[in-house]
Amino acid sequence: MPSGQKITLEEVARLAGVSTSTVSRYLSGSHPVSEDKVAAIEGSIQRLNYRPNLVARGLAKGRTMTVGVLTQEIVSTFFNAAMRGVEDGLAGHQYEAIYASGHWQPEHEAQRLNSLVGRGVDGVILIHPGLSDEVLERHAEGVPMVVVGRKVATRRVHSLGFDHYQGARRALQHLLELGHRRIAFISGPPGRDDADDRLRAYHDTLAEAGVEPDDRLVAAGSYVEPGGLAAMNVLLDRGLPFTAVFAANDDSAYGAMLALHRRRLRVPDDISIVGFDDVQHSAFSLPPLTTVRQPLRELGREAANAVVALIEGRKPPLGTVAPLELIVRESTRALPAQAGPAPSAGRPARRRA
Repeated sequence: MPSGQKITLEEVARLAGVSTSTVSRYLSGSHPVSEDKVAAIEGSIQRLNYRPNLVARGLAKGRTMTVGVLTQEIVSTFFNAAMRGVEDGLAGHQYEAIYASGHWQPEHEAQRLNSLVGRGVDGVILIHPGLSDEVLERHAEGVPMVVVGRKVATRRVHSLGFDHYQGARRALQHLLELGHRRIAFISGPPGRDDADDRLRAYHDTLAEAGVEPDDRLVAAGSYVEPGGLAAMNVLLDRGLPFTAVFAANDDSAYGAMLALHRRRLRVPDDISIVGFDDVQHSAFSLPPLTTVRQPLRELGREAANAVVALIEGRKPPLGTVAPLELIVRESTRALPAQAGPAPSAGRPARRRA
């Protein structure tokens, strides 16, 4: 075959010894094809180096064969895990992902969502969006939509969430059991459901353990490393004693640990620290970070399968509230004077890693 010449479906069928419609059915997956014919078609495709025109096939179905994926930060390790799961899931359905970032700004998220829908994507996956349920509901009228990371109270949006409140309680219960009472908190961006749930869990869990929450031990973070560093400096500059810190996410914990290092404070000898997410780097930080694991890659795959089902007019499985797990590493330790477990609102599930 001359270089650059396009291979046709008819040529694939002729070499495989089957009809053109059989090849078409096999490629579309619309009808079952016998194993011997599948082997012949695959052999023909490989020998001819045939590449199906997915755009043309999509247009024939009234689709672009693309799914918009709106996240907060494409460069973030946290969001990369979820996006990898989405790619895994879409690969089996011959859909391609188009990515956009909101950078933690609802107005930017709204603009990017409008842009994705305007490009004619067949569906949208939003990973930890900050947009209101009302905004999501409005957009879901025109395009199938799946939200990852939070539950959405609307019938048009399929959501796969986490219980951020219970996950944060596990982190705090761990510190309480180690004997810590003066526990600081680096919060996430205010006004976001996940950040607000973690802050509420901080106040509730301490109060239930008989520890009066002190708002002076709370500093606002931004879910990124510089925000964690700045928040920890604020806490240290206030001059109030504390023996442990719960950071609302792992990136904030990394920044907090750098601030402690620069003040010549050791983790966990001087200050214990717990994060939230268990991104890939947390097992390799110095020291390795105790954190709450979110199964993001798994949920990303589930989101991809759900959005394809919606695109194809099928009902996806019921929305998931994924379980969160405390992963205990070397960034936390018991207070020397009281190493035994402290009163808490229940002993959390945990795994030493």
